[in-house]
Amino acid sequence: MIEKRKFYIDGAWVSPRAANDFEVIDPATEEACAVISLGAKSDVDEAVAAARRAFPSWAATPLESRIVLLERLDAIMQRRIGELGEAISLEMGAPIDFAVSEQAACGPWHMKGFLEGVKHIAWEEPFAEGQIIVREPIGVCGLITPWNWPVNQIALKVIPALLAGCTCVLKPSEIAPLSALIFAECIDEAGFPKGVFNLVNGDGPTVGEAMSHHPDIDMMSFTGSTRAGAQVFRAAADTVKRVTLELGGKSPNIIFADANLEKAVRGGVSHCMENTGQSCNAPTRMLVERPVYDEAVDLAKRAAESVRVGNPREHGDHIGPLVSQAQFDKVQGLIETAIAEGARLVAGGPGRPDGMNRGYFVRPTVFADVHNGMTIAREEVFGPVLVMIPFDGEEEAVAIANDTPYGLAAYISTADAERGQRVARQLRAGMVRVNGAGLAAGHPFGGYKQSGNGREGGRWGIEDFLEVKIVSTR
Repeated sequence: MIEKRKFYIDGAWVSPRAANDFEVIDPATEEACAVISLGAKSDVDEAVAAARRAFPSWAATPLESRIVLLERLDAIMQRRIGELGEAISLEMGAPIDFAVSEQAACGPWHMKGFLEGVKHIAWEEPFAEGQIIVREPIGVCGLITPWNWPVNQIALKVIPALLAGCTCVLKPSEIAPLSALIFAECIDEAGFPKGVFNLVNGDGPTVGEAMSHHPDIDMMSFTGSTRAGAQVFRAAADTVKRVTLELGGKSPNIIFADANLEKAVRGGVSHCMENTGQSCNAPTRMLVERPVYDEAVDLAKRAAESVRVGNPREHGDHIGPLVSQAQFDKVQGLIETAIAEGARLVAGGPGRPDGMNRGYFVRPTVFADVHNGMTIAREEVFGPVLVMIPFDGEEEAVAIANDTPYGLAAYISTADAERGQRVARQLRAGMVRVNGAGLAAGHPFGGYKQSGNGREGGRWGIEDFLEVKIVSTR
């Protein structure tokens, strides 16, 4: 049993003010693999006070010196990438190869984007005669990160905050805290001044709420569910602090009849199932032009049935379990609801995969003949569940794609380059990828509507942590 009961506050590992043990569950076995402490408001107060004390000197530290420390952090993360991957695999069930090469590797990848993006920040610029625009760090920042991509989200918040000259208090998910604690060890080894980075474990209703309400926190940056994001927003309202939110998604994947159908469908299924479907930008609604719809359904069925579910400790190309009992129950309930509402089950379905009777494993599932009035088409499942919807023509594809409360990501497959660009500009989403194109390090990550506000990554992510001041001199 791993025991990690201490918090990282003011440059030291400290015990919580009051003991409050919490077991971390290995989702592959449903057994406790670690124990941490859940913090209280008094622990938050201590961490915020440390961050407040550290802010003036850190904000005044030359950018070049901040960059040196972050480059040192980058080297340490790369050296410990195997440990980070092992922690992620244990705490949230990502298969070990994926946990190292994709999950843990997000830290150095985002660092690259931020270190390039910071070069493009105009810290001071002329405005008019005798007037300049100055950009300054906003202050003490409260950072709340989720369990599904733990290192990814920590990097997307901590790195830009520190580059901007802010100090911070991090509350990682209590479900998947182990990788965050290793990250804190990396920060400590890198030699950041005490109080610049602080970590307090805890749950949302206690630690998250205390952070959101706290009068000495100038900004909250939250990633998680839309429901929880709204709670952070409401709690922050009394102190009128800045709030940035990266929330849910129900991303459309539009496949036109002229696309390379097999490549588009197989790629879409694989992307939907990646990380056991626990990604906010997963392409979970596959919209297929009607002339090729039946063929696409057959291709998706075969693709889903070829997805292997296995032990996250084993090497290989497979998916692991969902993160928790609560997530397992939610996904099972939505699959049952889809069947009850008349969606046609073509692959997977309720229950665990054959031969598995323990762990939060689920069957890769595909529903066809879905329409946007169905629950399965509107709610974010956060599991390996794909819905397929036919459409007739470009106008209907755009209408169906935009008929969602979310607007995080969207995907298009077509042989017509002009149509790809035309449709991309009509989609109400923060990120659109055409024909499987990737995204470079430092790109803006975020969405429209109930997918949140603000952007993470690169210079956009750094700008979220900056205030703008005009100085006019006679």
